[in-house]
Amino acid sequence: MLAGRAATLRGADEGVRPSTSFRERGWRLHYRRRFDTTFCDPVLKPMLKTLLTTLLLAVSATAQTASPNWRTRLADAMPLLGHRNWILVVDSAYPLQTSPGIETIDTNASQIEVVRAVLAAIDRSPQVRPVVFMDAELPFVTDEDAPGVTTYRSEVTPLLQDYQVDQLPHEKIISNVDEAGKTFHVLVLKTNMTIPYTSVFIRLDCKYWSAEQEKRLRAKMAAAMNK
Repeated sequence: MLAGRAATLRGADEGVRPSTSFRERGWRLHYRRRFDTTFCDPVLKPMLKTLLTTLLLAVSATAQTASPNWRTRLADAMPLLGHRNWILVVDSAYPLQTSPGIETIDTNASQIEVVRAVLAAIDRSPQVRPVVFMDAELPFVTDEDAPGVTTYRSEVTPLLQDYQVDQLPHEKIISNVDEAGKTFHVLVLKTNMTIPYTSVFIRLDCKYWSAEQEKRLRAKMAAAMNK
């Protein structure tokens, strides 16, 4: 008896793992059988599938609800935006840029609808006014190559007639936006437009301080330094 006990202690000292007890093996077998029976039961299996589908649909619906509404995001952003920030209304193939300040939202709305909403939001703001840039390529795109472009030009021109509009090559505008996004926030609103060179790029400037006022200020400062 003492020899058997010594052998047991020696086995423990040598790191020998004791065998699983009969009771523990019984528990494992019992719960495994219950698990297999539950998930293979012809009545419970369809119920579990339905429950799983419902949970997945609920998660999907929650994710969609959590996606930002572009009108809400625009309204939330406007009080924070100032001069040197940008708002872009772009066609569906506009590239997803990686500069840290660039935020892109898929509106799933028409180009004209989004342009109209953005200009209205800027007009209502007390602090900023728009300086609009458009692709220099747009006037040369034909309906033969891009059906609907003439209609688009006839719709967007009246929307922009009261604003300063500058035309630059498309790649130059993208480069300017990318550079601005390294320091300043840029809000990009993608539309469902499928005509090239139709994007409207809006650089925000100070509404209550014009370029002429800034020029006069700098002239006075220079004159004071030269005295």
